[in-house]
Amino acid sequence: MAVELRVPALGESVSEATVATWFKKPGDRVAVDEMLCELETDKVTVEVPSPVAGKLAEIVAPEGAVVAPNALLAQIMEEGDAGPEEMLPKADAGTKAQEGQKKMSGKSVDVMVPTLGESVTEATVATWFKKVGDTVAQDEMLCELETDKVSVEVPSPAAGVLAEILAPEGATVEASARLAIVTEGAAGAATAAKAEAL
Repeated sequence: MAVELRVPALGESVSEATVATWFKKPGDRVAVDEMLCELETDKVTVEVPSPVAGKLAEIVAPEGAVVAPNALLAQIMEEGDAGPEEMLPKADAGTKAQEGQKKMSGKSVDVMVPTLGESVTEATVATWFKKVGDTVAQDEMLCELETDKVSVEVPSPAAGVLAEILAPEGATVEASARLAIVTEGAAGAATAAKAEAL
């Protein structure tokens, strides 16, 4: 069944947004709550998560398009449409993932700059090993920071999905700055989707 992906509420007095980035392309598998695209308004940047697990069938609003609240962004084919053989396990896995998601309510966890050492006040983001939308395990290395003294690897504080990168490669960050946001509890759905894609 096709599920519509629509523009979420943009906030009071905001009547339109621009589609800045699509993280997925038609044909890609998507997990529940995996970030599909990013919208920009004159006030905020809004990430739009997938309402279901399945496959991105069609992008209706391409990058650069101006959209109003509740406008259609894309169509997603929900899992279980591939055929009767695959329907039961997929539907079951999807339901379990959604139940788990409701229980955990997709809690956001900040990825912070770790202690850099005495007298070190800032670092440069050298490399991101993961991209937005990737599933991450607890303590899995997300990125590497460089200071004038050492290189520091930053592990994930929780298992889930990398929802947003706040400090891109090349950015200079202060000690205790936020680097990224991980959404807890989305790992099950994303892992299931990746396993099915293999």
